[in-house]
Amino acid sequence: MGHLPDVHVLHVDDEPDFADVVADFLEHEDNRLAVETATSASEGLDRLADEDFDCIISDYDMPEQNGIEFLETVREMAPELPFILFTGKGSEEVAGDAISAGVTDYLQKERGTDQYAVLANRVRNAVERYRAEHARERQRKASETAHEGISILNEDGEFIYVNQAYADLYGYDPEDILGQHWELVYPDDEVAVARNEILPTVADEGSWSGETTGLRADGTTFPEDHRVVQTDSGELICSVRDLSAEQELQIELTRFATLVETLSDPVYVLDETGRFEYVNDAFVEMVGYGRDTVLGATPALIKSPDAVERAEANLGRILPSDGPDSVQFEIEIQPNDGEPIPCEDHMGILPYEGEYFEGSVGMLRDITERKDRERELKRRNQRLDEFASVVSHDLRNPLNVAFGGVDLAQAECDSEHLERAERGLDRMDALIDDLLTLARANETITDRESVDITRIVEECWSNVETGDATLVTDVDCTIDADESRLKQVCENLVRNAIEHGGDDVTVTVGEFEEGVYIEDDGVGIPEDEYDDIFTAGYSTSDEGTGFGLSIVEQIVEAHDWEIRVTDGSKGGARFEIISSEFVTA
Repeated sequence: MGHLPDVHVLHVDDEPDFADVVADFLEHEDNRLAVETATSASEGLDRLADEDFDCIISDYDMPEQNGIEFLETVREMAPELPFILFTGKGSEEVAGDAISAGVTDYLQKERGTDQYAVLANRVRNAVERYRAEHARERQRKASETAHEGISILNEDGEFIYVNQAYADLYGYDPEDILGQHWELVYPDDEVAVARNEILPTVADEGSWSGETTGLRADGTTFPEDHRVVQTDSGELICSVRDLSAEQELQIELTRFATLVETLSDPVYVLDETGRFEYVNDAFVEMVGYGRDTVLGATPALIKSPDAVERAEANLGRILPSDGPDSVQFEIEIQPNDGEPIPCEDHMGILPYEGEYFEGSVGMLRDITERKDRERELKRRNQRLDEFASVVSHDLRNPLNVAFGGVDLAQAECDSEHLERAERGLDRMDALIDDLLTLARANETITDRESVDITRIVEECWSNVETGDATLVTDVDCTIDADESRLKQVCENLVRNAIEHGGDDVTVTVGEFEEGVYIEDDGVGIPEDEYDDIFTAGYSTSDEGTGFGLSIVEQIVEAHDWEIRVTDGSKGGARFEIISSEFVTA
């Protein structure tokens, strides 16, 4: 990054003082960064229309237009421009929306000035990737044939050039092929075909194309699309493409066409003109129209104009060769009679020409019950979101301004008053963090994935100030969980052990018949305090906020698990997380 040219940055935040502090610190961290500020999304868009920027940094909670809406508008103007969301509203929902909208990076506002060094580094990395990607794109367009295996043979049939794609197809390194005869990559019967048919055709007509069989280094064979062209100097240029995946797809599609009739979910196929070419019985039953009415009709028969437009846009995403295999989005189906039905539409391209159909395939899934649950969850969490918004935005920004002011003042003078102020700000910052976490801790867990407990524990250990403490892991199991919230549980329990057990405490994570445990060899917890330690605000340490174990309990209960505290095997405290869902490897 030493050769990175000057970087022109636009920082958008509705708090002018905080915006100026960020600009000052970023330019102090790296004199190659030139930071300009705007106090609203509309002002930021005006600046972007008039000036060229290398990166945008934006807050989330702003008047008129929030950070996600601002990002979406920017993406219409500059689809690839680096955009970093730097916000005090640190929820999984905001992060998920930002990622969906195409954010480059996401950074939550924290205490102190170290965050500005992190932010400056994120800006540099994002801009460097952006510039490098543009350079690679120019190179890619200049050598489009590099996607295929390319080789050149001399007049003696020996390889004098192969690209990496060609070598990979046959399982060799390029240098292992150079100097070898072309017979190296073909089975015996294919060698005879090449000598008797392909080479004479190339000699007479200058080129040949067709399917051949390739021989890999490990002795296996594969079908290939093969083209050979002769140059004026007598050399042969060969291009090869592996057809294995296409042939396997043809087999799978034939099976699909047979099995789809028995699916309980509604399935449809659109032809190349976008009209229904095939629907199964479940589809006919859902829409309430006869099969004869549906076939030949467009999706407008059962979808609103905006739903049709959204489906066409999603179909356009999977048409390019580098697009996804399928897309999933939500729509409403309007049946012949009855109320609209909310559905998930799973759509993919089906390039199969056969007895049944040719075109794109989709599958509908009725999500009425899920939408009802989502509305209920939204009502339940609305108050918590309002509270979190006030805490994260209205308190975090002034707090960061105060942190910045104290740090700047300390650089000019040495005063015990500033030290007391900083300790007070640290305490307030810790309380805000724990209050935000506590507000969201008991939200219902809807998205889970299989999580390796050992990996989670080791990652959490590296995120906590552990001093001379020792970690011992004796666990080999997984569980379906919300990974980020499970990390909060582990980090809080580790932090609690070190807070109360001392810097040299040993923390052990292991399995038992009902789940997993985390224990330490510290002073332990008196039995008469077992019920109190999970109470919000309860703490026996001057350093803690009293919310850590309350957060642990709420996250555990949100997963439908159970937590209990008891004596550790070596006299310290032991926390047991109980669930039948733990799976031993």
